[in-house]
Amino acid sequence: MPTLAVKLYSIFFKLNKKHQLYNLRIQTESSSLQDRNPFGTTCRPDEAVMASNPTFIDGVATKDIHINPSSCLTLRIFLPNTVVESSLADAHVYKGYAPVTAGRNRHKKLPVMLQFHGGGFVSGSNDSVANDAFCRRIAKLCDVIVVAVGYRLAPESRYPASFEDGLNVLNWIKKQANLAQLGNRHGKRLGGIREKHVFDEFGVSMLEPWLAAHGDPSRCVLLGVSSGANIADFVARKAVEAGKLLDPVKVVAQVLMYPFFMGSVSTNSEIKLSNSYFYNKAMCLQAWKLFLPEKEFNLDHPAANPLIPERGPPLKHMPPTLTVVAEHDWMRDRAIAYSEELRKVNVDAPLLDYKDAVHEFATLDILLQTPQALACAEDISIWVKKYISIRGHEFSY
Repeated sequence: MPTLAVKLYSIFFKLNKKHQLYNLRIQTESSSLQDRNPFGTTCRPDEAVMASNPTFIDGVATKDIHINPSSCLTLRIFLPNTVVESSLADAHVYKGYAPVTAGRNRHKKLPVMLQFHGGGFVSGSNDSVANDAFCRRIAKLCDVIVVAVGYRLAPESRYPASFEDGLNVLNWIKKQANLAQLGNRHGKRLGGIREKHVFDEFGVSMLEPWLAAHGDPSRCVLLGVSSGANIADFVARKAVEAGKLLDPVKVVAQVLMYPFFMGSVSTNSEIKLSNSYFYNKAMCLQAWKLFLPEKEFNLDHPAANPLIPERGPPLKHMPPTLTVVAEHDWMRDRAIAYSEELRKVNVDAPLLDYKDAVHEFATLDILLQTPQALACAEDISIWVKKYISIRGHEFSY
């Protein structure tokens, strides 16, 4: 069972979330469509956020970028210090290009992981204290560039806004990769040696230098937390449908951490654990009402239920999918069922089920340092390395 401290924190957490959901509902009812800001919002005023830092603090540098002038869609990039010389890694302000050295890490390419935070589509942010700490941990363990997506929140921006944001970021990664190839092709020659400072050539104002110098989009992984897992699964499906149109981006795997799945027919866990820790069923139902358009509200909506038959593409085409569930999470059964359906069509879809764990046990601020949270991050890194290792499948369950 969860500790007494976790149980007490869960009570206060629920009270705060219920108050937040109530205020959002009142705000929605009192405002007309004309009053809503199409620009949207990616963070609530009461969210504790962590400032970005381009120096390598604890092995990871971060930066924030805004990629869409017509919306508030933002990204936080986490770059591990394995891309630079060890002598430059500590407190080095990294501007996005490899320093002129003969070191082996010059322009080292790392896989790219798109991360989608949780919060029931109505709260959370990519730069929150908890999400920042989690993404730093994953960037170091997996040795990947993590791109945390600050998608638009509901009810200011209802479905499909956040799902479209996820897909737009994947297409932006594709654009960045193509521009980087142009930069490499037209790099300057200095003393007969071609310099690959890609930010100095065509597309300088459009290139993101960290990704241009060190990102390998052919090894792209999606990771979603709670409601972010729903977005990740949607993006994976769209990537399958796009096929070679996404080249050079290739989604090689996805990780769904305690997905925010629901359906019109209740599962056993939805009945027995409906009042479970941190997020109970009534709260989550309210979040779905704030997220889905009023005329489209249906718990068998494609955004909510992954098992409805009209959802495409066929499951056999989905990328390898790791699913993480918790013993005391009322949403666990539907996530388990989805994982089972993937395995039935021969998709590599292992399930990690953590005993005595609650929803968001590996990503919630108060739980980040627990043994379960640390073990979960390690387990994710072991599985992900099967698909991002250049040398092949070195790790296996």
